[in-house]
Amino acid sequence: MMTCSFGAAPSSLIPTPKQINTSYVPAANIMDNVPIANIPPFGMCSSPANPAVAAATAAAMGVLTPMPCVPVFPAPWVPGAATVMLNNMPALNNTSMLMCAYGGVVQFSNAGQATHNIP
Repeated sequence: MMTCSFGAAPSSLIPTPKQINTSYVPAANIMDNVPIANIPPFGMCSSPANPAVAAATAAAMGVLTPMPCVPVFPAPWVPGAATVMLNNMPALNNTSMLMCAYGGVVQFSNAGQATHNIP
């Protein structure tokens, strides 16, 4: 499970299929950052940097008006686990973060498995 600092609801990571599982759950790497395909929306977005939120807020005479989340991720997850490679990219661990172009920070609230420790 993941949360976004500007999102209203949690979301679940959907890793790109790989040959590796952790505790019977598909493993993910830093390139699993594609909106909708890997990262479903987080409900309503309240970031003033989001053009839809800015337009709705302006129309509401300056009252912050959240709009549906459509995340934009210009870069991969950071930092990833450089000691564990999946498909030649660092694996994700519970401290990895993803920065949205609208200022939100996506972080894991629940790693989904506790058997394997990825440093």
